[in-house]
Amino acid sequence: MTAADTKAAGPPVTLPRAPEKTGTSPSGQEAGGPSTKKRRKKGELLPYLLILPAILAIAAVYVYPLIKTVIMSFQDLGRAALWGNGETPWVGFEQFTNILGDPEFWSVVGRTLVFMTICVVLTMGIGLLIALMMLKLSTWVRLVLTVALIAAWSMPLMVAASVFRWFSDSDYGLINTLLADITGNEDEWLGHNWFLDPWQGFGIITLLVVWGAIPFVVITMYAALTQVPKELEEAASLDGATAYGVYRYVTWPVIKPVFTMVATLSVIWDFNVFGQIWLLRGNKPEPDYETLGLYSFSKAFESTSFSQGSAIALITVLMLSGVAVYYLRQLIKTGEVE
Repeated sequence: MTAADTKAAGPPVTLPRAPEKTGTSPSGQEAGGPSTKKRRKKGELLPYLLILPAILAIAAVYVYPLIKTVIMSFQDLGRAALWGNGETPWVGFEQFTNILGDPEFWSVVGRTLVFMTICVVLTMGIGLLIALMMLKLSTWVRLVLTVALIAAWSMPLMVAASVFRWFSDSDYGLINTLLADITGNEDEWLGHNWFLDPWQGFGIITLLVVWGAIPFVVITMYAALTQVPKELEEAASLDGATAYGVYRYVTWPVIKPVFTMVATLSVIWDFNVFGQIWLLRGNKPEPDYETLGLYSFSKAFESTSFSQGSAIALITVLMLSGVAVYYLRQLIKTGEVE
């Protein structure tokens, strides 16, 4: 081995280490310093900035009228004061005392509760049965039924009310014609006015309300039913459970949260039914057809007692606030489960 070879085979030269990060950027700012925090803060505020226009719109449409309703309910607002030509005295709880002490108000409340209960029970019952039936239908039949439900759901209320007014017309109504043909008693059914008796009239109104609400219930409940694990249903059937047992112990626990939320929404909607009664009674419902919404409207605009109408509306909001809180709790529970 020559001297040149010995020199070439000498010990390896140690390379210098790369400088360790000290947390200081070239600009002299530490990692995660003020600039990073500012960027993070802007990122956290971005969702709230995006929904700010919607919040302002909701406040303008709902919050301001609610505040104005609360103020008016503690006043004695007449027609002159409404147009700024008179004073508006404060009367405290006098409006509420007069309303709660009026037997007519409690009669309207009872009528509203009965009407709402019947509508909700029929809507949820028929809607759930149709949703269960859709599971057994073929794909193309289910598609046709879904399109028909969406078409019925999207129909304007005025059009739907006009159709049901024609159905129940005393002279040319389809219901009277069918009943006359089925029973063979034309004298009894041809010319029969369904709205002379409030019970029969509310039956027609209930049909309109249920017909308009069923599509939402069917589509929502069908979506919930598709989330039931088929393996659990098959296992229950193999264990000897009947169809009712499979539904009660396997299907129902899965769809119960959705059913509860839809039923709660139906309670809120049917408690506030206004347009269906208003349109079917020719824009002037009789006192026997007044629910709380119509009762508040008639007090405010027909009796020109705007403060009393506002007080009735506020009492209605307070009645429904418990239902709304229950609905929000169900939403939170559903989110936690998911």
